[in-house]
Amino acid sequence: MKELFSVTLLMILFTINLVPFFIVFHYIFPDRMARTQANASAMPGRAFWIGMINFLFGLALVLVLFFLSDKTEGLLKAILTFPAVCIVLIFGIVLSFGLGSMAGLLGEQLVPQHNAWQRTVWGTLLLGCGSSVPLVGWFLLLPYVAWVGMGAFIIGLFQKTAL
Repeated sequence: MKELFSVTLLMILFTINLVPFFIVFHYIFPDRMARTQANASAMPGRAFWIGMINFLFGLALVLVLFFLSDKTEGLLKAILTFPAVCIVLIFGIVLSFGLGSMAGLLGEQLVPQHNAWQRTVWGTLLLGCGSSVPLVGWFLLLPYVAWVGMGAFIIGLFQKTAL
């Protein structure tokens, strides 16, 4: 029972910490977040598939690189570890943009009468609480939202004009 309480408390604290993170992202990168949010709203299916394929390919590449670096020593270990760490960092950046814009999109659809930062607060809290539901939130909602957000961000990188 103590473990359940501590995990629940950690999930609540993590969700609360995401609120200012996503608000800052919306104000530092307003154009990129708006483009990602528009892509996620306009083409969620395409964004999902692009995000999922890129995530699974990148995950496989990172796992192979880490596995190979674990079997080697010296300079070769560093040469194999460096690109894996770079890919993980890039995934973290893309996921931050994707989840932040998905939280903004959720807030925009739920409380359109509020201003931008209040919509981000509500969207982040609801997305965090929904993703913390055992099994369904962990293995269905969170990957879906993450992959749509990642795909929408990737689509936005290659778009000529905004939607």
